[in-house]
Amino acid sequence: MSSNFRISRAFKNAKRICFNADSKFVFFSDSHRGNNGFADDFARNRNMFKHALEHYYNNDFTYIELGDGDELWENRRFERIFRANKHIYMWLKKFHEQNRLHFIWGNHDMKYKNPATIRKNLHYYYDSVSDTKKELLIGASFSEAIFLEDENTGKGIFLLHGHQADWFNYVFWRLSSFLVKVLWKPLQILGFSDPTSPAQNFKERIKVEYKLEKWIQENNNQMMITGHTHRPRFPDKNEIPFFNDGSCVHPRSITGIEIENNEICLIKWHIITKENGTMQIIRTVLEGPESLTHYMQ
Repeated sequence: MSSNFRISRAFKNAKRICFNADSKFVFFSDSHRGNNGFADDFARNRNMFKHALEHYYNNDFTYIELGDGDELWENRRFERIFRANKHIYMWLKKFHEQNRLHFIWGNHDMKYKNPATIRKNLHYYYDSVSDTKKELLIGASFSEAIFLEDENTGKGIFLLHGHQADWFNYVFWRLSSFLVKVLWKPLQILGFSDPTSPAQNFKERIKVEYKLEKWIQENNNQMMITGHTHRPRFPDKNEIPFFNDGSCVHPRSITGIEIENNEICLIKWHIITKENGTMQIIRTVLEGPESLTHYMQ
């Protein structure tokens, strides 16, 4: 099974969501929400991510997570992930209650292909104060891919995690998960990088991006937004319409993509130090905004 076949299959079976000029979307991926341990790369950006979610919720954005939200490779028990990030899940619950939340599964949370895992991890949580189970994300939507379709033109944006172009982390994801648990997680604490991860291996990253670009070119320059490689991408208007939202585990920032007023931009949330010595989380536009019509064929 080739990467082209896997990507095409995801495109054919993608969940379809209509949008118009009034729609607002924010895309994040690769949060790798962990248990707040030594190997949890999300821990340093947790409060920054929460602040960003508050901003998007209060400004009526729909949140779409492009995979690898929960770090299910390094953590055997979701309860520990939830306890470390309860305030994050409470904000996701707010989005969910207003039908403004959609998930795409990536390789690190590929277990969410199984509805039973979704029910087990995300439908309820234990509240220690009241000693009861409470509703969390009952009916949460997980897909391999999403197609955002312009309700006026029928053109759209193909959303997926991107590991479909990474044969080892798609076909052999169970083996890769096992290796991360028993080998790379302990070595990560000592400063070693996982060579099978495109996010940490430049050559693998280039291979994955090349395969995704090739698919786009062979499919009428279909606009695509992915994650997986952790490398933000925002093409010029005359380039292949291949976008990447980056990740939420950069050392000092999180990056994402926004769509508003039929325009798209690449943003980052980061911390600055003010003259009075206080610290502040701010949003900075890295690229754009550009009209979607430049990219949607």
